[in-house]
Amino acid sequence: MGNVLLQYATVLVLSIFVGIEIIAKVPSILHTPLMSGSNAIHGVILVGSMLRPKSPRRRATTRWLRESRNLD
Repeated sequence: MGNVLLQYATVLVLSIFVGIEIIAKVPSILHTPLMSGSNAIHGVILVGSMLRPKSPRRRATTRWLRESRNLD
């Protein structure tokens, strides 16, 4: 258990450092499109998590989201 936790913590710390280095090397002219893409990815993840019902309360949210898609 402790070994797995250490591996997860190591991956987390390394990914933080890699992310900081990558973002720091992006020119300021590209920073806004980069953040826009990042926000779009987060939006997709958020909607996907709401579409996966696990409780009666989430089922109502899922129904609302599915019906709102058909309003086109």
